Amino acid sequence: MDRNRNLLEQLYVDYNDRDVEAVLGALHPEVDWPNEEEGGRLEGHEAIRDYWRRQWAATDPHLTPLAYTPLPDGWAVEAQLIVQDRAGQVLDDRVVTHSFTFEDGLVRTMRVER
Repeated sequence: MDRNRNLLEQLYVDYNDRDVEAVLGALHPEVDWPNEEEGGRLEGHEAIRDYWRRQWAATDPHLTPLAYTPLPDGWAVEAQLIVQDRAGQVLDDRVVTHSFTFEDGLVRTMRVER
């Protein structure tokens, strides 16, 4: 199987386990990542670490990959997103598509496809 796909499969497991350091280990030091909560883009490990800590303090998002599709410059992952508040009430339940590019064996960019 493709090494980048394997990396993504583990990334989703680590994200759902809230293992920030493991996820960051799969990301390029200059990673470009969407800031879905506040808008804009995040760059680098520290910005993403802070973003996830804020996000996870307020909500409990969970992503279940449904399909992996190779792209000319990376991979697309269709995933079921369920976001709950701290009391367990579902705030969002939808399918999203994430597209990833890679550099030096690490995720370089992630985009949420609309």
